[in-house]
Amino acid sequence: MNRLLTHLRHVDLAVPDFEKQLDFYSGVWGLTETASDDGISFLAAEGSPEQYVVRLRRAEEKRLDLVSYGAATPADVDTIAEQLLSQGVELITRPGSVDTPGGGYGFRFFDCDGRTIEVSADVAARQHRRIEEKESVPVRLSHVVLNSPDLDRTRLWYERHLGFRLSDTLSSPHMGEVMHFMRISNQHHSMALAKGPHTSLHHISFELRGLDEYMYGTGRLLRAGVRKIWGPGRHLAGNNTFSYFLDPHGNTVEYTTELESLDEDTWHPHVYDFSQPEVTDQWGTANPMSEIVAKESFNDVDRGVFVAPPV
Repeated sequence: MNRLLTHLRHVDLAVPDFEKQLDFYSGVWGLTETASDDGISFLAAEGSPEQYVVRLRRAEEKRLDLVSYGAATPADVDTIAEQLLSQGVELITRPGSVDTPGGGYGFRFFDCDGRTIEVSADVAARQHRRIEEKESVPVRLSHVVLNSPDLDRTRLWYERHLGFRLSDTLSSPHMGEVMHFMRISNQHHSMALAKGPHTSLHHISFELRGLDEYMYGTGRLLRAGVRKIWGPGRHLAGNNTFSYFLDPHGNTVEYTTELESLDEDTWHPHVYDFSQPEVTDQWGTANPMSEIVAKESFNDVDRGVFVAPPV
C-alpha cells in the first residue's frame, strides 16, 4: 500500500457532561473554541493550521466518535476509497464534500475494530499563530493511541489498508508485545496501538512548544488540581516527554514535546522491554508504571464502536 495519508487532523469525542468537558479543554488544557453548534464544539490548537484538533459532541454515553487523517489531494482521497472498497472495507460514506469547519473533500469508514475513521483533503487552513516562549498551550495534535484486544490484527490492518509503518514495539517477558508505534511520515508515530481488554481510546497527545513550555503546562495542570496519571518523564521509544492527565470523563490526555523524527531510509524497528524502567522513562522522574496506571489507560468499554466483519 502506498502511503497517501499525510498527518493526523483531529479526534472527536462524545461526552455526557458536555459543559464540564468544554470547560476543561477550552480552559486549563489550553485549546480554543473556534466554532459551535447545538451540543457540538470544535476546539483548535493555537499553533496549528487545522480548523480543530478536538470535537466534543453532547451524548448520553461516552465514546470515541472519530479519528481523522489528512491526505494531500482529493485524488488521493479517491484512491484510498477505491483501494479500501476493493479490499472489502466497509465505507460509511463515499468521497464528497465535508460538512465541518474548513470544508474539504473526504469520506468515512470502519477500521477492523469498528472505529470510525475519516480521510480528507482540501480543508481550508485556519489562521493560526506562533506560540511564544513560556506559553504553555498546545501547538498541535501530536498523536492518538488506541486500545485493541487483538494488537497484531489491528497493526496489520493499518499497514495493509492505510500504509502505516511500524516504528517500534514495546514488549515484556511476561506480557509479550503490548504496544506498536505506527507512522505515516518521518514523525516516530502519529498513532500507536496498545493491547487492551477491549476496544477503546487509550490517550490523545498534544505537542507543546518546547521543554520549558511542557513543564509550565504540566505544572499549571497540577496546580489546577487536574488528576495526573503518569509523568513527567521521557519515553525511550519516540524519545518524547510525557505527562498524562485525566479529563473529566476519564479519558487520558497527554502533554508532550520533542517527538523523534526518523530517517526512514535507515530506520529499523526496535523491540523494547518495557519492564526496564529506563524504557518507559529515561529520566527516572515519573511515578513507576503500575497496574493502576495501566488500568486507567484501558478506559471504559467503547459501546458505540461498530462491530466490523473479519478482515
